[in-house]
Amino acid sequence: MSEDSLWPRASHWLQPATSERTQLGIFGVPAFQTSISSTGAHQTPAAIREALSRFSTFSYTANADLRDISFADFGDVRQPDSAEGEERTMGLAHSVSSASELSIALGGDNSITYAVMRGVFGDGLSEAGLITLDAHHDVRDGASNGSPVRRLIEAGLPGTSIVQIGINDFSNSPEYAKRARDCGIRVITRQALRTRTIESVIDEALSFVGDRKLHVDIDMDVCDQSVAPACPAATPGGISADELRQFAFAFGKISTVVSCDITEIDAHADGPDLRTVRLGALAVLEIASGYQSR
Repeated sequence: MSEDSLWPRASHWLQPATSERTQLGIFGVPAFQTSISSTGAHQTPAAIREALSRFSTFSYTANADLRDISFADFGDVRQPDSAEGEERTMGLAHSVSSASELSIALGGDNSITYAVMRGVFGDGLSEAGLITLDAHHDVRDGASNGSPVRRLIEAGLPGTSIVQIGINDFSNSPEYAKRARDCGIRVITRQALRTRTIESVIDEALSFVGDRKLHVDIDMDVCDQSVAPACPAATPGGISADELRQFAFAFGKISTVVSCDITEIDAHADGPDLRTVRLGALAVLEIASGYQSR
């Protein structure tokens, strides 16, 4: 691609981490081996970083340039798919969250939410909150991309401090839906999103979790399959790319959100236009733009 000094690329805004504190911090967690569906999600952190070169740092709507805030890249976790790998993920998540005001983890599959949130909140998990944008409850048995919410609850996160947005019909079993209800999780379904504003949904979520510090899990399979073909569990009828971008901006704007993750993209399975990876990169930029508007 040709370079233009008057058209700053978002990829150039992202700088290697130093000892200096940063406003935004990003790191990769290329987990994929415990995924329920076969996936090449370990290739995605690098692919999203590359896709940032396709976009500028300027938000026309906000009339703001993201280069006015600092954004540092802390690299990737080495071999995150093991007990030792989860410990490494917790360690890096802790380091990034300690060095930045808002940290963003790039998956990898959705299993990373468990270790990332454990690393960010440490012994304070019982006082934390979680908002998921996901078609699935993720309360399955075992340790996989289908179990991070259940594992977090077992580690001390109260179910009554969890809101799940976008839960879709025919994407969950009655047993796991009951498990989510029994844990006290607040669910806002995909069906409900069709008749509500994003602002009203965010207001409900914040009213439910109170003033807790929050982690936001953006599972890209909440999207319609047409806009996220690289998500193994995406289905027709999910949310639009525009809705996802609006949610990402809204999450970044919430002052109590201290960490986010973006998961479930299999970069190897994307279309020739890389639409899913590019949407993941735009989610990063929307989170940053929301943060800038706090």
